[in-house]
Amino acid sequence: MLASAERRKIRVLVVDDHDIVRAGLRGLLDGVPDIEVVGLAADGLEAVELAADHAPDVVLMDLEMPRVDGIEATRRITRRGDAPSVLVLTSFSDHARVTEALDSGAIGYMLKDSEPEELIAGIRAAADGASPLAPRVARRFVRERRGRADEDLTSREREILELVAAGVPNKQIALRLGISAKTVKSHLTHVFRHIGVSDRLQAARWAQRHGVGAAD
Repeated sequence: MLASAERRKIRVLVVDDHDIVRAGLRGLLDGVPDIEVVGLAADGLEAVELAADHAPDVVLMDLEMPRVDGIEATRRITRRGDAPSVLVLTSFSDHARVTEALDSGAIGYMLKDSEPEELIAGIRAAADGASPLAPRVARRFVRERRGRADEDLTSREREILELVAAGVPNKQIALRLGISAKTVKSHLTHVFRHIGVSDRLQAARWAQRHGVGAAD
């Protein structure tokens, strides 16, 4: 890779529905010698239009936006033969959201709490055709791939996950374990977040794929 001072400027389109975030990103990137911000979009529809007008190398894409969200905007932008690299920049790190974004055509996935240097490196990597992932996202993917995300659950959380995989409703789980339904729900919220799913069905499928409760 060429040194930043020697390479052509990376043209970046910043997409976020919050004015202060767009301004902050522009301020950060304007101070980087090899990056040029060529446009700012406040929603996915505007992102699609500006991507066609300004031919950026990288689109820095938020996910939750009005009119057209980041997933659909990414699909529309990457449909073109000369499409730019779309690098998601969001607050969400759950497995389902990451998978959906990458399946829609995004080349990488970064988080808004990333260090500035990490984000800039991600933009450079995306411009070069690499697939940057925020470390937290990458760790979760590795854990999911190895089927080990359940290892850090407490024994009670794992027990509840096994019952969910067996199709036992929350009220019945509460009765079996001698705890309240509210406590079951609280445990499940942590389990869902930890294994990267958003509901009971996804949790049951995850558990079945990874053999949780299979020996029961």
